[in-house]
Formats: sequence, C-alpha cells, structure tokens
Amino acid sequence: MKNRFRAPVLAIAALLALPGFSLYAQDSEGTLEKIERTGEFLIGYRTDSSPLSYENAEGEPSGYSVDICRRIAASVNAHFDKQDIETKFVRISPEERLSAVIDGKIDIECGSTTITLSRQEQVDYSLPTFVTGGSVLSLAASGIQTMSDLAGKKVGVAKDTTTVEELRHYFTENLIDAEIVIVADRVEGMKRLNGGGIDALASDQIVLIGQVIEALNPQRYSLVNEIFSFEPYGLVLRRNDADFRLVVNRAISQLYRSGEEADIFYRWIGRIGIDVPPIMAVMYQLNALPE
Repeated sequence: MKNRFRAPVLAIAALLALPGFSLYAQDSEGTLEKIERTGEFLIGYRTDSSPLSYENAEGEPSGYSVDICRRIAASVNAHFDKQDIETKFVRISPEERLSAVIDGKIDIECGSTTITLSRQEQVDYSLPTFVTGGSVLSLAASGIQTMSDLAGKKVGVAKDTTTVEELRHYFTENLIDAEIVIVADRVEGMKRLNGGGIDALASDQIVLIGQVIEALNPQRYSLVNEIFSFEPYGLVLRRNDADFRLVVNRAISQLYRSGEEADIFYRWIGRIGIDVPPIMAVMYQLNALPE
C-alpha cells in the first residue's frame, strides 16, 4: 500500500527541487510583498479624467484622486519605516485600468472608476473616494436643457464605461428615442461634440465638469442638471489582498477624520465655485472610520 503513493510523492519532491519553483508563485504575492521586493509603489493614473486624474501643463499627474493617492503613498512609506520606497506614477488607459492592477503593472489605480459588483469579480476597491452620477454635456447653442430634450438626438458615450448601460436603461424607462453613439474615449467624444458629429456627450457629471474646466471657451457648453445614475468611485486594488487594502483604507479614513479631504476637494473642484455636495459630505463622515 505504501508503494502505491511513492511515485506521486517522488514526482512532487522532484518538482519542488526545480530551480525557481515555489508553491507561492508570483501570482499569489501580496501587494505589500511586491512593494517590499521591488522597492517601488506603482500608482496608475488616467490622463483623461480631469479634475480627478489628468496631466497638468508640465506633464505631471494631477487631480483629486491623484492627491488622495499621494497620501496613500505616504502611508505605504510609513508602513516600511526601515526601507525607502520609491513612488512611481504610471500612465494607463481607460481600457487597461482593471487589467493593469490584475497583472501587477500597477499597485493601485487612481482615477474615476465606479465601484460595481460585477467588477468586484475581478478586483477589489478602497473605501469610496467620490460620489457622482451620469449627466449630459452639450453645446449651449443646441438648446438641450433636460434629458427629455435628447429625444431624436445622438448622444456619445465612451466605450467600456458603466455609463453605457445606465444611459440605455434610462432612455428605455423614460421612452426617450435618442441614439447612443459609442466613442473610444471622452477625448474623441469632445471632438465629435465640437464638430457636430453628436449632439451631446454623456459621462459622469464630475468628468464632464472637468471637460468644461479644460475648455478654451467654457461658456460654449451647457450641462444638464439631471442625474440619471449613481456612481460611487473607489481606488482599484488587487482582489483578495486584505493587508494592502487595510493600509489604503487606513490612509483614507485618516484623511477623512482630519477634515483635509475638503482641502483636496476645493483645490480641484471647488475652485470653479462648486461646494461639497451633501452626498459627498455624508460619504466623508461615514468612512471616517475610527482607528
């Protein structure tokens, strides 16, 4: 009976003896272990999500979400108090914001990514960092003031965003016969809006506000006040990595408890006269978790 199991045991022993083989493959390496091994903390940022994540005139990563991630970087460095950790910012596209985290290209994604249950089949999220909703931007001359004004119009939506299905559902539920036009990203959407290829551009309201902020002539645009979806944002993390998620959430909670999150909000969003919305204030309070 003993000989029955001898061959498999010997095979496993031989496999374990192979150079580079480990039961703990790199895929199972936690983010903190990866950071300790490489000496680098890799932050992924978007260039097209102003005022949350974009590049300033000097080509540097900037924005509300980027500032929060800088605070998290300080927390990561404090975690490795006996080792110098270099923070590096990595430019990522909207299409790779999840895969870049999953594949280890970045350790955290700091942009404008909505927390959804389906996405949590692939990745995890930090505590919520922002709350917004879907809205629509048009040229002021178009006369579009409400969602119902979109009947018979072409509305651009960036591919692979939650806005696509939310907008389609809203149009169906409210019997609005608008045509949804899928565009590569918001940059293309703005080009087509300005060129007359579409009548409006749908996205998260805060992202559309960012497009207006960056415009040479902000008065040329009109933003519908209605919200057609609920979009809570979080920072994207690797799935099932509780130790790193705790470091991230501890930094966010500390930021909310200190009240310094308001300084970040007004630096990037309030500078155009927008106060902290009540729903954002509640989000800050609910996630100011005690140590």
